[in-house]
Amino acid sequence: MPELPAPDFPADVRTRLETDAREIIARYPDSRSALLPMLHLMQSEEGHVTRTGMRFCAEMLDLTTAEVTAVATFYTMYRRRPSGDYQVGVCTNTLCAVMGGDAIFEDLQEHLGVGNNGTTADGKVTLEHIECNAACDFAPVVMVNWEFFDNMTPATARQLVDDLIEGRPVSPTRGAPLCTFKETARILAGFPDERPGAVEAGGSAGPASLLGLRLAKGQPLGARVVHPRDAAARDADRPDASSREAAPGDGPRTGPPPASHPSSHDAPSTTSASDPAHPAGPVPGSAGSAEEEEGE
Repeated sequence: MPELPAPDFPADVRTRLETDAREIIARYPDSRSALLPMLHLMQSEEGHVTRTGMRFCAEMLDLTTAEVTAVATFYTMYRRRPSGDYQVGVCTNTLCAVMGGDAIFEDLQEHLGVGNNGTTADGKVTLEHIECNAACDFAPVVMVNWEFFDNMTPATARQLVDDLIEGRPVSPTRGAPLCTFKETARILAGFPDERPGAVEAGGSAGPASLLGLRLAKGQPLGARVVHPRDAAARDADRPDASSREAAPGDGPRTGPPPASHPSSHDAPSTTSASDPAHPAGPVPGSAGSAEEEEGE
């Protein structure tokens, strides 16, 4: 049987949404260009994009429901089913995964008792794995309603979701203060954030992201370059170590970085690529195999 037409919004809700929709549409020379922010507007009302919301968008923009559905199902920021007040996304792209993102995601699934795109029974938290959000300098990264929580661990991630569920104050590492998913969706629809100080706090880049800009401007760097694990020991064993000139940007070689401050060279798990003593043996071309070749 063909699916019945989607029901309309209640009259008072539709009147309010029409006012907002016309404001959005007026920003664009072609009304169909307003579809993306309109879908965010639908999420700000219902928490996800429903058939009713897609029907509303189609009617306001003179599109077919098929055209609206094609867009709503293409972009992952549009939810197709009820979601929590806080969308907790764990980046599992390559760098975040290597630095611990996979471990964080697995730990949170067990801790919350939900799978990917699952929502806790109280409707507070929806957990998902997400693609790169251009914050690789701070891997592994967790996002809550698209605000950054940098350099996370399984323990800090568990504390984060517990605080969200219990209603305790939570502050992103950088950027605007946290708000609910519906409130975030309204901001993404293009409506101003009325919270005091929220606009001034948003849009901040972290110091690691700005390092290249500082170099380009010739500004001095305060932090030393962290070398690969055991770099100091390997350099000390080399015959030319005493005569080797320091490379540009080299800092004092004081051995491997502390465990509490891992570098991008320190994978959270022992692997054959990072540990020559691994049972699988060093990966060909890795630092370990290169040293073995030199020893031969």
